This record gives sequence, structure tokens and C-alpha cells, in this order.
Amino acid sequence: MSLRLTNSLSRQKEDFETVLPGHVGLYVCGPTVYGDPHLGHAKTYVSFDVIVRYLRFCGYTVTYIQNITDVGHLVGDEDDGADKVLQKAQEINRQPMAIVEHYTCRHFAMMDRLQVQRPDISPRATGHIPEQLQLIETLLAQGKAYERNGSIYFDVSQDSEYGILSGRKGEDMLGGTRVAVRNEKKDPRDFALWKHAEPDHLMRWRDCLGQEGFPGWHTECVAMSTRYLGNAFDIHGGGMDLKFPHHECELAQARALGHDYARYWLHANLLTINGQKMAKSLGNFITLEDAFQTNNPLVVRYFIVAGHYGSVLDFSDSALQGAETSLQRLQQTVRALQRKVPTDFSAPGQHLQQYRERFCEAMDDDFSTPQALAILFELIHEVHRLLQQENTATEVFADALNLFQQLAGDVLGLLPETESITHSPELLEQTINLLLELRHDFRQQKEFARADLIRQRLQELGIELQDSKDGTTWEIP
Repeated sequence: MSLRLTNSLSRQKEDFETVLPGHVGLYVCGPTVYGDPHLGHAKTYVSFDVIVRYLRFCGYTVTYIQNITDVGHLVGDEDDGADKVLQKAQEINRQPMAIVEHYTCRHFAMMDRLQVQRPDISPRATGHIPEQLQLIETLLAQGKAYERNGSIYFDVSQDSEYGILSGRKGEDMLGGTRVAVRNEKKDPRDFALWKHAEPDHLMRWRDCLGQEGFPGWHTECVAMSTRYLGNAFDIHGGGMDLKFPHHECELAQARALGHDYARYWLHANLLTINGQKMAKSLGNFITLEDAFQTNNPLVVRYFIVAGHYGSVLDFSDSALQGAETSLQRLQQTVRALQRKVPTDFSAPGQHLQQYRERFCEAMDDDFSTPQALAILFELIHEVHRLLQQENTATEVFADALNLFQQLAGDVLGLLPETESITHSPELLEQTINLLLELRHDFRQQKEFARADLIRQRLQELGIELQDSKDGTTWEIP
């Protein structure tokens, strides 16, 4: 079975064919860096991390671009609100680029904890102003854009296909555009490519009209994606909330410029919390830092991977507990296999390859991670059956371990990336005994929350504690 993707543009599942044989060019819209990353960001970037991992597992050379939006993303009205980065800088009296540096580092730090692999290139909007101005100048020269009061707008009336990606028509496209801004445009659907900067606006560049301004949000991704991937590339991705207006406006500009642009559009669906859309106004907005205070980041990753990237995912305590239980069983099985296979054993057999084939069939069907995980758990069940038999060959266990490391580890990113200390029994025993001493001291000082945290963290690693009147013992089931 060949790889098939659900293309948001055609709304159909299509066979995947690359522009260049053996190579995948992938562009994913990255974060606007004015605040801490949250669970919604995790949903999108974990989803595309799995997609990139699987494409590479299949032998493709992948060039993965994920931009950083550090200018031009406006609050509220997309053509007349305050720049999100600038607004944050003014709130706390810091330079805009200081805000950008801080939250860009925060973004990647949280993604690292989720074991999201870094993109090949993370271009910034402010680093590609010349490319954006060149694009805008071309559209002006073609009559596809026009100037009003120092701002430059894209003329939607000349694009008969505008709305084809999102399926929106007419009044559905107007959003919350203010009357004053509508009156400035030829058509209220027109969108800003470049905004005139007032004298006190901190983020400003000289434009192609000899004035000063800053880029609109929708131009940056066209400029950066084509700069690094060419005018025709394979996949454009992002969150479902970007389909309109952001991606629709990107596609319109690409058409006007005569670019083939992206063959396939993939959208990671939304994350809800207890059935409600996650939003600051509802008080259910959870940053990743807060989520990691009480949850292992790999549990959060498992929770996301267990759902399909194109489906809405509901975050709840019970769903997270289920993810934690499943992840523990997966990782405990891997540790059990590690104890059965010598570290220098390098000849895995082909006894369990049917599981690999079925796993790949699931992933080839639009990256169906729920079905892929179900197949891994069938393998877990088979491994535990083999562990109970006395005559199972080491080669079989090595085969199973290799499958888990490739499929659960390399593809799904669910195994710890650091080498397990179970390969060093002495170090393992010394480390656990040290933790037990700390736990005993905490209990003596009546700091029971800290003592319980040690038990919890050890349990997450597959180490069970048994308390008795004679002290505490431990075992790895």
C-alpha cells in the first residue's frame, strides 16, 4: 500500500507523489512568539513531528521548514489590530526583539521536552523582509495589489478561486473587519500585504513605495516557503485554525504569482478541554509548562499521538491517566526486552515482521497513529506471551526490541531518547537507593508530597516500590 494523505485542498484522500523523487519539501506554520507555548501548540507540532519521522523512516529525504512569526500577526482585526509581539513588548516595557528571543527559546525548550525534533530551518519573518517586499512589488506591478494610505492590499476580486481551500464564500470571509478598514479597501475581502507604520510604531521597514511600514501576516509564509523549498513543493501544514484566513490568503498570493505552490495541504485539528475549545477567555488555557508540572511530557505526547492528527482531541484528566497507563505498559515491555537481550547482540531476526508491515499499512493510511498504536499493543501482548515461555530464542526478543525501538521510538517518539540505565545494574541500584534515602528523609520531615513525587516518578520509569515495617524494597516487574 502506498502512502495516502487527506488533502485539505481537494477534501479527498490522495496518493502521495513528490515533486522530486525521494525528497519531501514540508512547510509548517510555526508559532507567533509573544507568549508561552500551550497544549494547542503541542497538538500541532507533535502531529507534524510524527509525520516527518515517518517520512524519514520510509526513506525520504525531508527538508522541514517551520517559521517563527515575529512581526505582522495582528490582534483581533487581521488588518487593523495591534501587532501581537509589539503589544506584549509595550505591556511589559521591553524591546520587541527581546520578547521574540525569550518566547522563541521557550517554544523550543518545551518542544524538546516533548521530543519534537527541531526543524531543518526555522526562518523568522523579520529576517525575510526583502523577500516579502519583492513579492509585494511583483503583485503591485501585475495589478494584483494596490496601495491605500500607505498600506498595500491584495485584490481578491481578481482571483476567482479565492475561498477554494476553506470553502468560505461571500460574507463568511469578512470576519470582524472594522468599517473604517473596509472603506479603505476596494473589496472588504481584500487583505493586507503591508501596513503603513505610524510615527511611534517600533517595528518598521522602508517599503517599495519609499515609505515605512511592516509586513502583513499572510505574506511571510509565501516568501519563506518558496525561498527554501521552491515555487512548487510537497506539503504545507499547520493548525486547522489557520485554514482561513491565513492559508487561504497564502494560496491566493501564490496563484497570482504563478506558483504551483504546495501539492498537499494538511491540517492538524483543534484541541479542546473537557469538551470546550481551549481559550484564555474561558479560563481553560493550559501552558505546556503548567501541564508538565504534574505530567511527564512523554505522557502528553502519547495522549496526542493516540489521536489522529486530523481529529479534534479532547484534553481531560481521565484521558491523560489512560495515556499514562498505556505509556507505562509500552515502556515496561521495552525494559523487559532489554533485560533479555545482551547489549552486544546485533542479529535481530525476522520472526515478528508482520507487525512492522501492519504498522506501516496503518501509517500509510493518512498517518493513522491510533491504528498504529493498536498494532504495537498487539505486539506487546505477543511479547508477554513469549516472556512466559522458557524456550524463546534471544533472536526473537531482539527482533521485538528492534521493532519497538524503530516504531515506538524512531517513528512515534514515545521512548526516552537517553539510554536506559537498566544496562548498568550497579548504577541503577545506587541511583534508586539514593532516591529511597531522600524519600525516607522527606517522610520523616512530614513532606509527604515530595515523598509521593519520588514514588510517582519511579513508577513512571517502571520501578515499583513496596513499603513495609522493615523498610522499602523495589523491583522492576
